Amino acid sequence: MATVTANRTEDFISNCVMVAKNMLKLPLQHVWLDYDREADVLYMSFRKPQRAKKTIETDDDILIRKDGKDIVGLTIMNVSTREQFHPDPD
Repeated sequence: MATVTANRTEDFISNCVMVAKNMLKLPLQHVWLDYDREADVLYMSFRKPQRAKKTIETDDDILIRKDGKDIVGLTIMNVSTREQFHPDPD
């Protein structure tokens, strides 16, 4: 559970709404997020259990977890220090 002081509540809610609005752009019904602060890694799962059969490692520290043609998860390393992701158009 998130603990925030009264003066940070407004920022906390604003950030949560921003995340929610961006999540609505995904073609998914469910997303599970886990963040490891010590390792600075964000784990995103698009189905539970994830059960990926293949992992594709990108050049920008993102692991794409696949089951056949379906992307079932992403692992994003160094997530707190990265700029917004812009995929290569190719």
